[in-house]
Amino acid sequence: MAVDLPFEKPLSELRKKIDELRKLGQESGIDFSEEIARLEERCRKLQDDLYSELTPAQKMHLARHHQRPTTLDYIQAIFTDFIELHGDRLFADDLAIVGGLAKLNGLPVTVIGHQRGKDTKDNIARFFGSPHPEGFRKALRLMQQANKFGRPIVTFIDTKGAYPGNTAEERGISESIARNLREMATFGVPIVCVVIGEGGSGGALALGVGNRVLMLENAIYSAISPNGAASILWKDASRADEAAAVMKITAADMVEFGIVEEIVPEPQGGAHRDLAAQAETMKEAIRRHIGELSKLTPGELIRDRYDKFRRIGRIREPERPRELPAERQEEGPQPQQLSDTPESAEAQV
Repeated sequence: MAVDLPFEKPLSELRKKIDELRKLGQESGIDFSEEIARLEERCRKLQDDLYSELTPAQKMHLARHHQRPTTLDYIQAIFTDFIELHGDRLFADDLAIVGGLAKLNGLPVTVIGHQRGKDTKDNIARFFGSPHPEGFRKALRLMQQANKFGRPIVTFIDTKGAYPGNTAEERGISESIARNLREMATFGVPIVCVVIGEGGSGGALALGVGNRVLMLENAIYSAISPNGAASILWKDASRADEAAAVMKITAADMVEFGIVEEIVPEPQGGAHRDLAAQAETMKEAIRRHIGELSKLTPGELIRDRYDKFRRIGRIREPERPRELPAERQEEGPQPQQLSDTPESAEAQV
């Protein structure tokens, strides 16, 4: 059963009343069908109102929901014949990144993603989905293999960011992320990236250089986590909800900025409410984009990816006023304008 978040409390209380009334009717033999029908209608209306106007902070909490489906959940629901591959062939096997070979409707693909834990013990083993350098190098090894054999690449993004500890710094976390960015830009196979939960900082971008970037409706994508932004701006990480409201981190914001091509709808209440329905919707979107990209040559795929990221972040400068406003002209003498004619220039000298 899905656990409700604090902002869902009014809805959960109404559902509880309906269950209690239904149970009371069964035990007492009294017919409460009219009251139950009225409460159920009220519940549906409240549910529609609540989930149709979610704030960025509420979407952030949905993206971080501990029951939200993970990469392995989607791999099992969307792909067949999955074979997980381990290790970066340099240091170790980072469990915060999972990946391997699979089939999408019979098409061989390489699938990679961040992996959060399902409980405390699993989260500790997977560093709460925050990879070390060996995790990114494992991902790169699998992507290089996919490029060599012409397999499309699918990545699932779900991390607060790369692991921030000394061990990651000692083993070259920034270099491993930068290398992934560079190498992903050069692969001549289709790359489809999907933000399934929280896409945070370089840890997310290290799996996010794709021809198409998709994003679940309640996922978030940002250069820094709202908690980190609140710590920097206000020296108070507890003000993360305020930071989320001003950071432009939602799927709609990402589409407006040209970072994401498509928003994948979620079941009402979030992806954790119905994994099967969410997986089916996501599978159709991934299959469609891979089908479109598969028509391009390797060179065209590289150029398509290059053009996508070059379009991000264009600056629009406001038009300069043709003349100073009247109030500015009355402030005092303006700088002398030199004439283009020799006679006037000589008089000015």
